[in-house]
Amino acid sequence: MPTFDTANPAELLSGMRLARAAIGRGELVVIPTDTVYGVAADAFSPAAVQRLLDAKGRDRTAPPPVLVPGIPTLDALAESVPDEVRALVAEFWPGGLTIILRASPTLDWDLGDTRGTVALRMPSDTIALELLAETGPLAVSSANRTGEPAALTAAEAEAMLGESVEVYLDGGPVGAAYPGADERSGSTIVDATGLGSPNGKLRIVRHGVIPDAEIVRVVGADRCA
Repeated sequence: MPTFDTANPAELLSGMRLARAAIGRGELVVIPTDTVYGVAADAFSPAAVQRLLDAKGRDRTAPPPVLVPGIPTLDALAESVPDEVRALVAEFWPGGLTIILRASPTLDWDLGDTRGTVALRMPSDTIALELLAETGPLAVSSANRTGEPAALTAAEAEAMLGESVEVYLDGGPVGAAYPGADERSGSTIVDATGLGSPNGKLRIVRHGVIPDAEIVRVVGADRCA
């Protein structure tokens, strides 16, 4: 259960190497993001995803979001990407916006009871993006026990998750990238699955670091529920 200070070049190198290896074995890794610390697992390993849910004290009715290394991955994981979603990712990715879409039916994964959807985000933290570039999409949820406050430091994450995590990557305090937002509120989550039907609209399902008004500005009030 080692913790690596990513501000130290030697520790960063060792930490990233061990984090990649842990993900490859189906273990859990705690990583910084631009919003809160996340606990990450191989999105394509059902056993690893279950390990993540168990560590958080969640069941399959609360599937984790998936972090991606870049906008092109959106098309690989989603069944279709409406124009409104493309406008949102152009504006807010990388960053604190999670978008729920219909998952591609060809994907061989089991994130839990998703009802055929997937929640996708491209974070703006450089450590997270570097790891994602090497591992591919990761199932990532906030690094805390369910019901506890989201972790803003690696130490807070370790205090809650302990030995259930194989590697902790310490990127220093997070949550200050969005002035005026609640530091522990996490990403704003929007459900875009309704946009695929006639007169369907986008719904904001969690109010996070991206203000609701900014979502409406990009998509248009007539396309938001």
